[in-house]
Amino acid sequence: MSVGTDELKAKIQAAFSPVFLDVQDVSGGCGQSFDVIVVSEAFEGVALLDRHRMVNDAVADEIKAIHAFSLKTWTPAQYEKKKDKL
Repeated sequence: MSVGTDELKAKIQAAFSPVFLDVQDVSGGCGQSFDVIVVSEAFEGVALLDRHRMVNDAVADEIKAIHAFSLKTWTPAQYEKKKDKL
């Protein structure tokens, strides 16, 4: 089973209503490796590990078919500080 960026985006969008979402297939298009940035107010006051768990839970079925899943989870304030470095 191959996972697509659209699938991941849709599930993350539905779960977190992010103010910014970037999902990149970095596997050359085969759907096996993704770099993901999620910026959401849902992460306010939530520890980093718990943020990652929240996203992983939202895309649990897709993660089963993925080899690598790199994740950055930021609050809007954190994103404002980091976005120029992306």
